[in-house]
Amino acid sequence: MASDNWMNATAELLTYYEQEWGQPEHDDQRLFELLCLETYQAVLSWQTVLAKRAAFRTAFYQFEIQKVAQMTTTDIDRLLQNPAIIRNRRKLAATVNNAQVVLAIQQEQESFAHYLWAFVDGQPIVNRPKTWADVPAQSALSVAVSRDMKRRGFQFVGPVTVYSYLQGAGLIDDHPQHLKG
Repeated sequence: MASDNWMNATAELLTYYEQEWGQPEHDDQRLFELLCLETYQAVLSWQTVLAKRAAFRTAFYQFEIQKVAQMTTTDIDRLLQNPAIIRNRRKLAATVNNAQVVLAIQQEQESFAHYLWAFVDGQPIVNRPKTWADVPAQSALSVAVSRDMKRRGFQFVGPVTVYSYLQGAGLIDDHPQHLKG
């Protein structure tokens, strides 16, 4: 998302940017959905992922964590036949795996949101880059979160994906100066 106009590429991207991106999220199901969408994006465009979002919601029970965690390899095989979604076996299997890890975190901690927001002491990190080009691809925070997530068993959570995830979920606010009040 290095371009100053990435959010203007389509109406769908602009709506996402204005209504969701960077808004502090504390709902476990929505945080899980966003994590899944970020994993699907690896080597693809966010525009492609958003265009398939509705189909992913249908395929993965509206991202109800408990239901996704119970999906089997038979379910993954079925999804691989669905042209409306991104059909990558490893990413689809990671969705199920990551749901199982989220459930384990929910058992261990107050919530998945509590786990994530603890990394930033409950407050978004606010940066004010001059342009999108000044926004880093990763940070010390995303490296630390990625490392902990991998240790817990999450898949497709490298530091770049995690940085983008933290931005989308509002833990990191990287809205450039000229786009904020």
